[in-house]
Amino acid sequence: MKDPSIRRSVALFRAFMREQTDPERCYTLLAHDAAEQIERQVPLHGRLVVDVGGGRGHFTEEFRRRGAQSFLFEPDLRELCARGSVPAGSVVADGYLLPLADGVADVCFSSNVLEHVADPQTFLSELVRVTRPGGLVYVSFTNWLSPWGGHEWAPWHYFGADRARARYRRRTGRAAKHTLGENLFAIHIGPTLRQVRARDDVSVVSARSRYWPFLAEAVTRVPGLREIATWNLLLILRRRTETAAETAAAMNSPLGGTRG
Repeated sequence: MKDPSIRRSVALFRAFMREQTDPERCYTLLAHDAAEQIERQVPLHGRLVVDVGGGRGHFTEEFRRRGAQSFLFEPDLRELCARGSVPAGSVVADGYLLPLADGVADVCFSSNVLEHVADPQTFLSELVRVTRPGGLVYVSFTNWLSPWGGHEWAPWHYFGADRARARYRRRTGRAAKHTLGENLFAIHIGPTLRQVRARDDVSVVSARSRYWPFLAEAVTRVPGLREIATWNLLLILRRRTETAAETAAAMNSPLGGTRG
């Protein structure tokens, strides 16, 4: 995947900094950018796209604008109603247990959700389950040691979550939205990459910083540095047509034939 431009990174960063005051602009821009990244791998027109944890529906709307048949699965009804009405094609559902048959999605999409689930591997497995063989799984998340890892109380999370939350309350007069261990979890890039690469049901198409304007893949290859410098990890995975175990079983079968 070609590295994105500096202009694009600056625009996303500025929108992100205004996320609390202008969420509509922030998420509209982010949805457009995510769709562009997906379409570098596969055209969205005519595809079935499952948006897991897409909140207010900006991503689903963008996918539909590009001709996809897209559905939103979101567990928080307040998020679904945040724009005044429930987005069309949305379902209140937990990402751990999606009400979908195996292999129905051409693209399974999840933006900035993985750091909010207690069991990210089970969550990923569910995304893979509903993706068809040959289909794509798009996952991005903000890792804990990123400068934004503490979300609204970043970067003070480096000095401890409790201290950062207390500081946020003192400065704003209100409680922070996120609590470590409840709706925000310390997820790291190194272990996540090792776990994904160890799976036999997906191959890694891309593992890169979502927002970096240059060397976006290189930074994720440097242990230690990647935990801070990546900011937000983007994983694009392809569902394998068959697992390694299935291949081995076929080769060992009397009907599997021999090589030579």
